[in-house]
Amino acid sequence: MNKLAFRLLYRDARSGELRLLVLALVLAVAAVTAVGFFTDRVRQALEVEANQLLGADLVLAADHPLPAEFLEEAARLGLERTDTVSFPSMVMTSGGFRLADVKAVQAGYPLRGQLRLAQEAEAEGEPQRGAPPRGQVWIEPRLGAELGLKPGDSLQLGERTLSVAAYLTLEPDRGVNFMGLAPRVMLNLDDLESTGLIQQGARVTYRLLLAGERARVKDFSAWLQVRLGRGEKLEEGSRQEVRSALDRARRFLGLASLLTVILAAVAMAMAVRRYIQRHLDACALLRCLGASRGEVLGLYLTQFLLLGLGATLAGIGAGYLVHFALHQIISGLLKTVLPPPGFMPVFQGLALGLALLLGFALPPLLRLHRVSPLRVMRRDLGLPSLSLGLAYGLGLGVLAGLIFWMAEDPTLGAATLAAFGIALLVFLLLARGLVWLLACWRGRGGSFGWRYGLANLDRHAWSSSLQILALALGFMALLLLTVIRSELLAAWQQSVPADAPNRFIINIQPEQRQPLARQLAEAGWQAELAPMVRGRLVSIAGRPVRATDYPEDERAQRLVEREFNLSWRADLPPGNRIEAGAWFPPDSTEAQASVEAGLARTLGIKLGDSLEFQISGRSVTARVSSLRSLSWDSMRINFFVLMSPGVIDALPASYLANFHLPDGQGERLGRLLQDFPNLTVIDIGALLAQLREVIAQVSGVVQLVFLFTLAAGLLVLHGALVSAFDERRQGLAIMRALGASSAQLRVSLLAELAAVGLLAGVLAGLGALLAGQVLAWRLFELSLLPAWWVLPLAALGGLLLTVAVGRISLSRLLRVRPLEMLRAV
Repeated sequence: MNKLAFRLLYRDARSGELRLLVLALVLAVAAVTAVGFFTDRVRQALEVEANQLLGADLVLAADHPLPAEFLEEAARLGLERTDTVSFPSMVMTSGGFRLADVKAVQAGYPLRGQLRLAQEAEAEGEPQRGAPPRGQVWIEPRLGAELGLKPGDSLQLGERTLSVAAYLTLEPDRGVNFMGLAPRVMLNLDDLESTGLIQQGARVTYRLLLAGERARVKDFSAWLQVRLGRGEKLEEGSRQEVRSALDRARRFLGLASLLTVILAAVAMAMAVRRYIQRHLDACALLRCLGASRGEVLGLYLTQFLLLGLGATLAGIGAGYLVHFALHQIISGLLKTVLPPPGFMPVFQGLALGLALLLGFALPPLLRLHRVSPLRVMRRDLGLPSLSLGLAYGLGLGVLAGLIFWMAEDPTLGAATLAAFGIALLVFLLLARGLVWLLACWRGRGGSFGWRYGLANLDRHAWSSSLQILALALGFMALLLLTVIRSELLAAWQQSVPADAPNRFIINIQPEQRQPLARQLAEAGWQAELAPMVRGRLVSIAGRPVRATDYPEDERAQRLVEREFNLSWRADLPPGNRIEAGAWFPPDSTEAQASVEAGLARTLGIKLGDSLEFQISGRSVTARVSSLRSLSWDSMRINFFVLMSPGVIDALPASYLANFHLPDGQGERLGRLLQDFPNLTVIDIGALLAQLREVIAQVSGVVQLVFLFTLAAGLLVLHGALVSAFDERRQGLAIMRALGASSAQLRVSLLAELAAVGLLAGVLAGLGALLAGQVLAWRLFELSLLPAWWVLPLAALGGLLLTVAVGRISLSRLLRVRPLEMLRAV
């Protein structure tokens, strides 16, 4: 029986009977495994090279100098240690200035892994350990390219002029960096004080790197866990923030590829149904020759298992090749060499292939073993009946299981399942409605071919609606990632006034406030200066605040752990609007606070609550008297928390400023920075440009995944047309026998295909426009004018694509003689 199964499989493969089934399975497995291979490689980079990514066995980070007892305990346990200090600052040369990520290190850095230094920007570099010699720095090649720096040149960092000794081509604890916006400058820790950059209000991160025997490192970690204060945390080798970003990206790409799986499953169901219909006679003949029901079922199950295994392996191979394209698209965001992928994506691909076969090929196959031998003599006996629960319940159950598997979270899985179900149902009903409207319109004239094509579309209304649904989903995904994304970014940029501030200055000391304001005014740059005090929120309404109070909200945890930038003013800032409560009364002496409404929702702050902040060793408490909404895209200076005058005015403060720098005045700004070398200027335009580049690269990955979706939609179209092959042959044979010409039949087929593509394009365009409006409203908080030109673009694209694919699929029908058609019916 196995030998016969091989022979039948070989015959069906040569005749093209199983081509659609193979393509659908290959496509589904390739989409999922491509994402799996890529994310698996990044995961291994985080796990296998964990200590190298940290530069140590354990790292303690804080936003303040570390307590002496921590250093004493590390020394008592005999652990190696080295310190680093990092912060953003301006780097100036004769060729310009640039915001850089400055890092001061000691001689023992790094404790694990190695640096790489080179004299040429494109070179890989030689291994190195330690700190730059005093008076020298190592720079990232990107900074050298932007400022025209090379080894031997000098740069100014704060109040010091330092020599560039080499290019820093690899830094272990900067190995995987998804959002590294500023290039690195590394200097000796002993040179840091002389730069004058560490001042009140500076955002500085202090790190203690430790290495030693595993047991002693573990003991120190346990000792430290119960003594960590606010702003202090242990950094794990897996880089939690990178791992979280990777997990979110993997889930999103996995769920995006799931749409491909769903459409491929539909194509598989169509292909198997047609295969079963075309093999009813063969099954009946086998039954007449003495084969039992079990033997018939086993014969075809063996065929499909062999076919599924081969297609799944081919899909895994295709996914492996495609994942290199994913890696290439965002290679600029990954600053490390990724290890080879493991075997887990292979197992996932095999499990997916088996699940799709089980859910969508097994139920139709169960009909075959129930075929009556009488069909040899009575061709009118059709497919044996099968319960709807088995026919559709198994497939739907498999899809539900896949959604929960890829979501990896019951809540997210349930929400995704509901969203998929609702979206597919709405799209299907809309497609059916459009088919009905088109059918009503067909009687208003037109050629015979056009009328017959539309009538055929209406005759197979639900099959046509399914084709339209599949194509519309693929088109809509691509429109959202290309046209609508560009429209959203353009609308976001246009919402910012042309003269909006594009430069921010931080680290302004109190004694620099007036001379800086004077120089800005003399330059004609209208600037806004605001005081800033950094404080940590310690309680809300008398209740201590801890990150563990918000186990499901990562943003809330970060807000609680960080220090807030606090300020004060007597009047309501421009662009702020009171949502609840009232602004500070001018004659009140009560300590009051105004809180940004979004922050209040995140942390559970209500009107009347008391907020306690720890500021420079002092405790300050204020009552929440108002909640504000802010216009963040105005580029003004905004604060989450504003205090009433007289509450924190006497505490140590720094200032920040913003202004609009016209084009061509960068040299004048450089001269201003020479007078105030400790200041840091943040170029908003440059940051937005780099952010757009990141968005473009990430969108490229998502677009590649959704190309699988579009291909699956085309497979559904092809499968629907081919599955109706026999019925179309009968209709065409009758029309040819009645005198219809080949040209008329060709027009009817093209009219039907054009209508399918046209309706799919219109539906995709409407869906993309609606999704764009929702994103603009909910995410960007702006008004987006509908890009109505997307509708004709999508309609034309859908029409051309479906006509091209359908013409290839049905070209054979026009070449068959009428007599042959009628004999085959």
